[in-house]
Amino acid sequence: MANRRNRKLVPESAKALDAMKYEIASELGVDFGQYGGAAGAGDTEFAGELGAFSAGGGGAQYLGNLTSREAGAVGGGVTKRLIQQAQQTLI
Repeated sequence: MANRRNRKLVPESAKALDAMKYEIASELGVDFGQYGGAAGAGDTEFAGELGAFSAGGGGAQYLGNLTSREAGAVGGGVTKRLIQQAQQTLI
């Protein structure tokens, strides 16, 4: 089988998708933890030096504290919004 692991068609869309993910999570009341989202970005200025994050800041955030239901609700919300946006552009 081909090795296709979650590659985005447009790699530049990653920041927009993350912003949408955090927005939907906040609407649903899902807590991403102390360092989640752009709201906690000020708290992580020295986190790389302290070992809380990778120094490059480019790694994926640990979300192991989320339940499957919460993660599914956020993912479903993102999918729903992307479909709505696509339908609006077609109309």
